[in-house]
Amino acid sequence: MARKPKDVSVLHGHHVVTASELEAAFVEPEDTEDNPLRLRRRILHGAVLVVLVSMIAAGILTALAIMNGQIQLPTAERSHAAASLCPEATFDYTPPEKINLNVFNSTSRPGLARTVADEFAARKFIVGNVGNTTSSYLGVALVVSGAAGQSAAFSVQRNLPGSDYVQDGRTDPSVDVILTGDYKELAAPELVDQTPGRLSCPRETRRIVEDPKWPVMPPAVPPSGSAG
Repeated sequence: MARKPKDVSVLHGHHVVTASELEAAFVEPEDTEDNPLRLRRRILHGAVLVVLVSMIAAGILTALAIMNGQIQLPTAERSHAAASLCPEATFDYTPPEKINLNVFNSTSRPGLARTVADEFAARKFIVGNVGNTTSSYLGVALVVSGAAGQSAAFSVQRNLPGSDYVQDGRTDPSVDVILTGDYKELAAPELVDQTPGRLSCPRETRRIVEDPKWPVMPPAVPPSGSAG
């Protein structure tokens, strides 16, 4: 006679608890699908995820805008420079015979530096170097000096209307005139304004020469040089 198969769920007359029954017995109420606490937790997690994704997207868009120049961040250096770029002092007109002047031609017009230098000399300016140079500046002319030559530069500008003043690091009172593309002529001698005034430096970002090679490196030529 065949033996009846043993019931594996009963051991020594006691029911054997299976893994699935044990898991079901220890499921907390909050882990059920329809539990309100679990629903609120899911909503909170979803909201946090949306906020994080939005912040990352905003950061990427801001970074791209800065790289493309659409957003410019102010810097302490730029703010400091803007406050001290153009001399604010009022200068008296310095007599031309006290001004040492160098004249350079950055245009394609041959002989321009020599012609203008002779005109300055006729007005009793002390003309030194005369020659050709290069400059990326667009305008009438640059008048360049160190701090010691600002008063002299003011007088030069009164003879050269429309010019821009630029300060460099030289310590002597000499002044350089760099003739550029829009130059036409000096002011008529009888029309030169000799009343006190300020230097004209309308180009906010190009007034002070940080790099000694900007705007030009004038060649050292003797006063009698024929270049220009």
